[in-house]
Amino acid sequence: MPVTPLPTPDRAEAARAVLAAKKKLGLRWDKIAETVGKSVEWTTSALLGQQTLSRAQAEAAGSLLDLTDEVVDALTLPPVRGAAAVDTTDPLVYRLTEVVQVYGATISELVREEFGDGIVSAIDFELDLRRVEDPKGDRVQITLNGKFLPYRVW
Repeated sequence: MPVTPLPTPDRAEAARAVLAAKKKLGLRWDKIAETVGKSVEWTTSALLGQQTLSRAQAEAAGSLLDLTDEVVDALTLPPVRGAAAVDTTDPLVYRLTEVVQVYGATISELVREEFGDGIVSAIDFELDLRRVEDPKGDRVQITLNGKFLPYRVW
């Protein structure tokens, strides 16, 4: 009797498999990023389904995390971005949304004043997250570094 192949998981299912394997193996994102050969921020984003992984990157992560071939294949699928890919009930995500709600207009105004009318790219973009020691309690420093793209006038 022929065996029916299992369907390839989607990016969300692959992300869940990555998180389960990471927990089971007791790995940190920096170790996984070292194996993939990219920054910890990009690697985490990619393995959570937000970036495109090459076959070699997916296989490196899959080997370290002992993922199935089907999950490795899913890691090479196009990413799923935007609101559908984010759990806005997660307390940290909720607070970051709140930051944009409170300071978004200010950031927009200051970028416009400094650069002109345009946007900050999330495509030509880097993210850096660091711990900053503070006697009142450690702080999180998040740097969002995106290329300024002026609106074109024609």
